[in-house]
Amino acid sequence: MTMTLGRTGRAARTAPPARWRSRKVQGWLYASPTAVIVGVLFLAPLVLVVWMSLNRWPLLGQATFNAPANYARIAGNPLFLDAVLFTLKYTAITTVLLSAVALGLALLVQERRPGIGFFRTAFFLPGAVGFAAAALLFYGMLNNDFGPIDPMLRALGITSEPVKWIGTPGMALFSTITLVLWRFAGFNMLILLTGLQAIPVEVYEAARSDGANRWQIFTRITLPLLRPTLALMLILSVTGSLLAFDQFFVFTNGGPDNSTVSMVMVIYRDAFFRFDLGGAAALSVVLLAALVGLNALMMRRLR
Repeated sequence: MTMTLGRTGRAARTAPPARWRSRKVQGWLYASPTAVIVGVLFLAPLVLVVWMSLNRWPLLGQATFNAPANYARIAGNPLFLDAVLFTLKYTAITTVLLSAVALGLALLVQERRPGIGFFRTAFFLPGAVGFAAAALLFYGMLNNDFGPIDPMLRALGITSEPVKWIGTPGMALFSTITLVLWRFAGFNMLILLTGLQAIPVEVYEAARSDGANRWQIFTRITLPLLRPTLALMLILSVTGSLLAFDQFFVFTNGGPDNSTVSMVMVIYRDAFFRFDLGGAAALSVVLLAALVGLNALMMRRLR
């Protein structure tokens, strides 16, 4: 009788209580809407894209399995290889400049003083403009036929003839990077400002009492404690640059002479100009794999 009661007691102690089971069911119920949305809007399209990349998938007509022909043709696509080099160059320049400008703005508006809210709002305000609208705005301002920038420069004596803002590869890249800096510097500033304000003030006070100057405080306190926030900003910047499309499609249309064609623009052209959805899907899978690998490497290095 005692052993039976002992076993029953142990079994009762190991069995999960009814309240715990009820909380588990409630948790699954709360998480199910998000799981359904993620499955329908993200996982299902991802599976479809992978399946499309393994088939000859015309815009109209029957799909036929042809793996791995779509992936084999990527190496022979000169436009895509040129787009990879251009996108990597654009990503490197944009990430460095955007990080430097955003960090400078965040340090500038870090301390609370009269009127600082106005500057924070002014720096962040371009981030509220849609990217396509911002690209159209810059196109209108820099247009040689009706834009106001060239007449202003000539009136000030800075230039004597119209500047080909998007007429040469170098100027087109410069103009696009300027657009991206204007659009995203304030947003990245806000991310870094959040990280700066999370650093305890006592750390700075202790450093100053020990005789540390501003450069020592910045390099030995601010940057190390800001590292997780910098990692987030860099991942967002690199991912956004590698997936760049709007600024080149609206602002330069890939020109001049396909010098500003990004990887996503090649995918768009393959899908909607050449009507090769299978080839475009294969390029998308390769780009996705590269993004996942690069982000994993960055997270490991910046953790």
